[in-house]
Amino acid sequence: MAKESSSQDRNFDDLAKRFKKNIYGGLKGDIRLAVLERDCREHIPVVPFGGETRVWRILDAGGGQGQFSLQLAKAGHKVVICDISAEMLKLAEQQVIEAGLGENVQLIHCALQDLPQHLSPAELTFDLVICHAVMEWMQEPKELLPCLLRHLKPGGYLSLTFYNLHSLIYKNLLRTNFKKIIEQSYGGSKGSLTPINPLDPARVMQWLSELPLVVLAHSGIRVFHDYIFNEEHRARAPEQLVQMELAFSQQEPYRSLGRYIHLLAKSTE
Repeated sequence: MAKESSSQDRNFDDLAKRFKKNIYGGLKGDIRLAVLERDCREHIPVVPFGGETRVWRILDAGGGQGQFSLQLAKAGHKVVICDISAEMLKLAEQQVIEAGLGENVQLIHCALQDLPQHLSPAELTFDLVICHAVMEWMQEPKELLPCLLRHLKPGGYLSLTFYNLHSLIYKNLLRTNFKKIIEQSYGGSKGSLTPINPLDPARVMQWLSELPLVVLAHSGIRVFHDYIFNEEHRARAPEQLVQMELAFSQQEPYRSLGRYIHLLAKSTE
């Protein structure tokens, strides 16, 4: 199967429904939300995570279907979702309509870099910037971080997730796909949900250390679920599985094997 090109950023118009089913739906989605909500609840003071009731402005950059940010809109916050995929935004729009969130959610069909063309200067900074599963689909992922930071208010929060290179290597080792390891050919095939640039968490942490940010939480998402190859075993005790994922998501060496890594950071400026 042809390799996905790593020379341009990925648009998900052709994969929107598969992402909804395979990444955000089912037990995988439950684990993802449980880890994100736990990390935010421990560090973010505003409703629904903390007691502060002030209305926040939230940007979901590359937010696609808005699975996480729409929960914040339901809590009364003002959410902007921008994405280059019209099909992803259509799925988000369906949820916005069904939940009656039209007054709290603005959907913008554009790349993050083009957001200033759609909002006034006063609207371009946010209390919370969410960027989940975007970096690994970019040609130059490091360049995304300063762009996100420009939209963060002083003392604002950044929630970042990315596809973990170590998890991909380990899964290929378990499946004896040694050719991929030898060739260091980790990018997904065309049409695959495996991204073009799986990321080494140490590199991302180094990039963040060069910016005025302090990391508050560092967690793995799906630290063992994806290594259970027997589907019946995965479904045996879903509630316990989620609790075990939470228990080990911040412990090494399990955290470093998460399919995704979540970093919650706060601006120091």
